[in-house]
Amino acid sequence: MSAPSAADAEEFIAAARASASLQNPWVSAPDSDERFVAFLSRAARDDQGSYLVRHSECGALVGYVNINNIVRGALSSGYLGYAAFASHAGRGLMTAGLRAVVTDAFTSLGLHRLEANIQPDNLPSLRLVQRLGFRREGFSPRYLMVDGAWRDHERWAVLADDWIG
Repeated sequence: MSAPSAADAEEFIAAARASASLQNPWVSAPDSDERFVAFLSRAARDDQGSYLVRHSECGALVGYVNINNIVRGALSSGYLGYAAFASHAGRGLMTAGLRAVVTDAFTSLGLHRLEANIQPDNLPSLRLVQRLGFRREGFSPRYLMVDGAWRDHERWAVLADDWIG
């Protein structure tokens, strides 16, 4: 895993475009120069952690993970967002990548809690957080605006104290 940079733009945009049908309607990855620049700008903020997941053998992009809206202090928490790219989907590589990011969040970033909000029909994402030991905490009707509509989400979370990595 690595932080995204301007040098990743061409590869990332191509992977996002090739993965649109895999990710739709749950996420819309930065698929243009303008959207990638905005992604990098957001990634540079203090309340954000952004990671590229790469295949350990070939080095190609597997997906990306963001820790959004990091709050320090008494809450010490962040919200996960992530997406796989089609070229490497279905091989367990995002499981390994997300595991590494969660470990980094609890060690390097010193967070106490991570939350993932997932649309109920996004079965691959639900299975991913279940494999990693996240607990379902609840259901939020019309929680986030996704693809032009307010979508229901399930709330899943893991605490640093419970993380076995």
